[in-house]
Amino acid sequence: MTLTAGGGFSDRAQSHTTHVVDQLGLAIVAGEYPERAMIPLDPDLEEMFGVSRTVIREAKKTLIAKGMLASKAKVGTRVQPSSEWNMFDPDVLRWHSEQKTPGRFVADLNEIRLIIEPAAAALVAERAGPEEHARLDASCEALAQAGGRTAFAMADLEFHKLILQLSDNRFLQSLGDLVQAALYSQLIAEAEEAREPGDLARSVEKHRAIVDAIRAGMPDRARACMEKVVTDAPAGGVRRAG
Repeated sequence: MTLTAGGGFSDRAQSHTTHVVDQLGLAIVAGEYPERAMIPLDPDLEEMFGVSRTVIREAKKTLIAKGMLASKAKVGTRVQPSSEWNMFDPDVLRWHSEQKTPGRFVADLNEIRLIIEPAAAALVAERAGPEEHARLDASCEALAQAGGRTAFAMADLEFHKLILQLSDNRFLQSLGDLVQAALYSQLIAEAEEAREPGDLARSVEKHRAIVDAIRAGMPDRARACMEKVVTDAPAGGVRRAG
């Protein structure tokens, strides 16, 4: 197991708890503790992290609340099936995005994006006015002027977040905040996949097509253009720069 030992007792208990939650969460997502497997007993975890039993119990409560663990008296604490995990929890999203081989996570993320983002683009086409159009133009310009692949990925993320924000739907706006960490990691990988000099330029044009459809007040066209951005992926599951 690749867990890092906890800090000394001079640190605050909350800092200890956060560290234990983070390390156990990462280990569970990485499969170091498979689904339905038992995690170590409290005394073993205390020794592993160098923390008190109170810290371990609080950390386990946090992971139980995220749907990742289940505890039963006189039995122990077991890893829940991944279908029970709260995938909209910011920590759970981050732990998945930090995996070197995210596998199904990327495919699932693209599926939920395909459900949400085209619908959001259609709503923006129906509701946006000149001020919103100007913000979208500025976002596309930031994408075009991005210096380097990391900057491009950040500008790409901001564009997609802006679409969700401008939908004027509070649920869509909240989803934009929740998935930003995971989406940023994905977009970094996508930008790195762009092999040809023109790949990023073509990505900018696809985003401009979304903005043009929004400005023209064409919801169906905006939906279709966003669908192309989200689904333009190689077979391996990680999109090229979108």
